[in-house]
Amino acid sequence: MSAAAPRGDDSSACAADGGRADAGAGRPRPRPEETPGVPPPAAPHGVPVETGARGGAAGRAPEQTGGPGTPPARSAHPAQPAESVELLAARQAGGDRLRFIGAATRRIARGIDLDEIVLGLCRATVPTFADAILVYLRDPLPVGDERPTGPVVLRLRRTDRIPEEPDTNGGRLPMLPAQPDLSPAMGGSAAELSEVLPGGPLAEVLRGVRPLFGEVQAARAALPELLGPLTHLPAGHRVILAPLRGRRRVIGAAVFLRRPDRPAFEADDLLVAAQLATHTALGVDKAVLYGREAYIADALQRTMLPDSLPQPTGVRLASRYLPAAETARVGGDWYDAIPLPGSRVALVVGDVMGHSMTSAAIMGQLRTTAQTLAGLDLPPQEVLHHLDEQAQRLGSDRMATCLYAVYDPVAHRIMVANAGHPPPVMLHRGGRAEVLRVPPGAPIGVGGVDFEAVELDAPAGATLVLYTDGLVESRIRDVWTGIEQLRERLTETARLTGPNPPPLEPLCDEVLDMLGPGDRDDDIALLAARFDGIAPSDVAYWYLDPKAQTAGQARRLARRALSRWGLEELTDQLELLVSEVVTNAVRYAERPITLRLLRTDVLRCEVGDDVPQLPRLRQARPSDEGGRGLYLVNRMARRWGATRLSTGKVVWFELSMPFGGTP
Repeated sequence: MSAAAPRGDDSSACAADGGRADAGAGRPRPRPEETPGVPPPAAPHGVPVETGARGGAAGRAPEQTGGPGTPPARSAHPAQPAESVELLAARQAGGDRLRFIGAATRRIARGIDLDEIVLGLCRATVPTFADAILVYLRDPLPVGDERPTGPVVLRLRRTDRIPEEPDTNGGRLPMLPAQPDLSPAMGGSAAELSEVLPGGPLAEVLRGVRPLFGEVQAARAALPELLGPLTHLPAGHRVILAPLRGRRRVIGAAVFLRRPDRPAFEADDLLVAAQLATHTALGVDKAVLYGREAYIADALQRTMLPDSLPQPTGVRLASRYLPAAETARVGGDWYDAIPLPGSRVALVVGDVMGHSMTSAAIMGQLRTTAQTLAGLDLPPQEVLHHLDEQAQRLGSDRMATCLYAVYDPVAHRIMVANAGHPPPVMLHRGGRAEVLRVPPGAPIGVGGVDFEAVELDAPAGATLVLYTDGLVESRIRDVWTGIEQLRERLTETARLTGPNPPPLEPLCDEVLDMLGPGDRDDDIALLAARFDGIAPSDVAYWYLDPKAQTAGQARRLARRALSRWGLEELTDQLELLVSEVVTNAVRYAERPITLRLLRTDVLRCEVGDDVPQLPRLRQARPSDEGGRGLYLVNRMARRWGATRLSTGKVVWFELSMPFGGTP
């Protein structure tokens, strides 16, 4: 079969599916007397017109000879005029073209990203339609309605050629050499980049959109600009330059080439090239738009979830997030860890219904609201109550589940409130895993319901696992079956590490491994917290009356605590900063103030009072008698801050431990 009647893997499959699709199917075969004066059409190149009974061409069928007197055998099919045979051959060639175009466009349309679409064009074209193809695309590719600025630059995206095959003599056929050389007649390599000059020959061809033979004057002037001035192409109609036009603008060009020993392209092949170019350009537009949407979705999801988890005192954290699928990378699941005053930490995990851009936007609003409420140091049930009100303000159908827990490393206790979320699982130090009994509550957004908080033990070495329902629920199992499987998986993982708790990061991976290959229907958020706690021997806590002598009393208490801990090197710094912070609290407080020292990897000092106004760092003037306390804290402390509470505020600062001072 010639190149004008192309065949290939896809076209063969198409022919097998759809059968013959001759252009003349269903119409009566013309007789010579019905078409007077019409010259017989030329047969497509590479399709020989044979004579004899097998070819069906004009002439008599070969006679069968027998014994003497045996009459000549008559052919089973009478001889047909030459015009009819050639018309049938032309119709067959047209049907083959249609089948090739159908198979090629389906192969191109199967691609979802840019590389798949360009690869589909190359695989469908080489070697069925052409011996080599070059695909140039704009760099960068425009997206949607945006208007690119700067010069138009085309980059060689892909080059394909027919593979070499050994000949009968053990040598090599004169096939195309390895890319980027395209034919034996070419004197150089194709250019990787080509700038389209305004008003130049390449710009005129691209503006015209229609494919052109390489011998046409416009194409002869445009091809050196595209491929490079040193590139020589085969003579005759063996080159087609086809612009690639998307929905709004030209986005590139494709060059089809045939070897000199292969029949040249025909006029109908320009139509084939036009169809291939159109479907490829539309597919590239689709891929670029899809890539932009996927980028926006990924960026949105990244901004909605925390970039990194904090490192609060007395607890270690690890997290995972898995989207529902590669094509749905955004969802409504989220997790968060929020440091609170008193070295506490809030652990949050939630799930907005659906996994779409809308769900992600609602999730972001609820997460921001939860962070704001946590900063007010509200109890967990109050946080869920305000989240419920916020969800109702966002819309009547804004539903979500949420679990909010507050861990206190000093008291070794955790307070949990639930809003329709799967219960957490606690993995104890000895390897026992239990599902915590937490009141389920109603989902956020229902409205008019009360939430209940429970306080539970959080022993040192225990691990709390918070998750969304995508981890434990799927089409093949209900949520309680999945929770039991999660509990068993945690128990098995802890058994591998013996008496020591399993490391957090591998533990998260083991939990996610419980999902089968087709077991994920929803996105998944996972948050694991290892409770280390703070030992009572590392805590010093006092209540102090707000009077003038309180600052001196605070200095003496702090000095004794440092002496007990063997941290005398920090005495001068701590006394100075404690005196400044306590003096500021005594000036405005009406109730007893609190002073607490925590010895961990740093020395942390916390001073609480009943005044909600937060202190503000300012530069004191030379004539001012005060106003330099926070300036000293800011210069001498490792870190410092102030947090508003429902009963007042806490001002805290941290000092770095001296070498060897870590407990």
